[in-house]
Amino acid sequence: MTSLFAIVDGNNFYASCERVFNPELEGRPVVVLSNNDGAVIARSNEAKALGIKMGVPAFEIKDLVRRHDIKVLSSNYELYGDMSRRVVETLSRFTPNLEIYSIDESFLDLGDFYNVDLNEYARTIKETVKRWTGIPVAVGVAPSKTLAKVANRISKKSAKANGVLVLTDERHIEEALKRTEVADVWGIGPRYTRKLAAFGITTAWHLRNVTDAFARKHLTVVGLRTVRELRGMSCIDLEMVPAAKQNICTSRSFGKTLTELGDIRGALATHTVRCASKLRSQKSCAGVLTVFLQTSRFNDPGQCYFNSRTIKLDCPTSSELELLRYATGALQSIYREGYRYKKAGIILQDIVPDNQVQLNLLCSPNIDRDMKLMRALDSLRDRFGHKSVRYGVQGIKEEWALKQENVSPCFTTRLEDIIRVRS
Repeated sequence: MTSLFAIVDGNNFYASCERVFNPELEGRPVVVLSNNDGAVIARSNEAKALGIKMGVPAFEIKDLVRRHDIKVLSSNYELYGDMSRRVVETLSRFTPNLEIYSIDESFLDLGDFYNVDLNEYARTIKETVKRWTGIPVAVGVAPSKTLAKVANRISKKSAKANGVLVLTDERHIEEALKRTEVADVWGIGPRYTRKLAAFGITTAWHLRNVTDAFARKHLTVVGLRTVRELRGMSCIDLEMVPAAKQNICTSRSFGKTLTELGDIRGALATHTVRCASKLRSQKSCAGVLTVFLQTSRFNDPGQCYFNSRTIKLDCPTSSELELLRYATGALQSIYREGYRYKKAGIILQDIVPDNQVQLNLLCSPNIDRDMKLMRALDSLRDRFGHKSVRYGVQGIKEEWALKQENVSPCFTTRLEDIIRVRS
């Protein structure tokens, strides 16, 4: 286990990705909306200063948008995912060991870097990421992951730190913990915050100084680990290989309500292909499949409908051909005419490594052929995008597609969207 961690966190990541390719947004309030342009999921600092909260419905800020010339954008996950990949590739040049914690956060192992100027090294990381990708980041360095998160948070708020803070000196750690509310400690949620407040524990410094017995009794073993991390004891190691998911779900609300089975089938088929791709990416197969279909919960009671069907597969698989066959059959059994549907999805369960699948007489005789086809499809999609190869059941016109009235181009992943410079 390493003795020194850095966490690199993209500042207002979605908004920053948009600004890389549209410099006119610099200094202007920017918000990014969720699926179907429903609610705010990302804000620039300028938007935060106007009091816009995370999760607020888009219709509630219409007047604010007009008064302050706020740029409102639909989410562009294809762009954000590719920009995240570029940031991670840049970070990998600074250490052989790193953990991708989320789309905008990565932990780095700096355990062998005590003989270097850590402040200078962290600042080099920050400046290199900005120069190579255009994404502004903050860097926190400390002896444990939890302390590194504290350092990262303060580095964003402190003008003196200017996006870089190293916490290795005990005096500096104490000062940082006294400035950090217990609610802002990584792993301490609202319920524990209220519980700790009843004992007068309101800062990270208070939490660090509780006894092990108190932490174990009131915060469980996980809370005790957090307390020890605040003391500078590394208890949470890097996860350089993400754990395989035990359940995989893909679902989306439709951009508009659907009534025809064919349109819903196209949406479900696309979700099924996505799930199968995720399965293969972690070298797994699924043994159970659940399909669900529902109307809007805001419909009149007589127009509300929800149903699902779960199928145990004859043999665990990651073949899109097999999964599509089962999924479309399940949809057929739960679809009812006369309803205006808002959402459909698929859940894969009983997931096992693909090298541990127990074959039986009911398994498809075309397993090897299907897997060769899947590898070919994955290769094409990796090279030309996920929509480059489609099944007939997915259809051509995506009547169910998300509402994205203000989506930006996919500047880095689609040839037709690459910026053109004319001289």
